[in-house]
Amino acid sequence: MVDAATVARGGLLVMRFVVFGLSLGLTVISFQAYRKRPSERLQYAFLGFAFLSMGVAISSVITQLGAGASELTRIFLQAGGALPLIIGFSMLYLSLYQ
Repeated sequence: MVDAATVARGGLLVMRFVVFGLSLGLTVISFQAYRKRPSERLQYAFLGFAFLSMGVAISSVITQLGAGASELTRIFLQAGGALPLIIGFSMLYLSLYQ
């Protein structure tokens, strides 16, 4: 019999793949828009989505790697995962602000 924690972990894994797939899809669409009509705004949008995709991937990996690590190590890993998200949202802000 499968316990609830195993099912929950499987569901969480599927949700993480969906989030990563959606972020990658947005990155591809923004890159295609940039290639079709190059502009600084679309370039910033593409880079923003690329960094957000990277942040999503890194955060998922860090969650797995940090499971057995010390508290301080987990904090540093999570800070490293937040950095691409900060850069990505900053790039999106620049693309919308201009």
